Amino acid sequence: MFFTGCAWLFADWQKRIAGDDVWQASAAWLLMLHGGGAMVTLLLLGALVPVHAHRAWRAKKNRISGSAMITLNALLIASAFGLYYVGSEIARPWISDFHIIAGFCLPAVALMHIAVGRSR
Repeated sequence: MFFTGCAWLFADWQKRIAGDDVWQASAAWLLMLHGGGAMVTLLLLGALVPVHAHRAWRAKKNRISGSAMITLNALLIASAFGLYYVGSEIARPWISDFHIIAGFCLPAVALMHIAVGRSR
């Protein structure tokens, strides 16, 4: 998800600068790949909650960074929903910027969650 999102950002930036059709087509394909990956990610997150998160929560392990992971993923899901369904041209840039920032934060939060979990 991170790499398709970054690649889409680059292609979207290039299509604004260069205006070439190749960047427009690339951005469209990358957005489709990103959306398809999101569906797989939602499936995996749905499996992760009862198997991993629920068990760790009951064992009182890694609650702070685990809560950060769940919260950040929920915010990404909510902002993705907003990007797909909110038609407001005023709200869309704000939702997009929020989604991009949250997406850039996720790898760092995930690495922190893993490091804290392994240190205990």
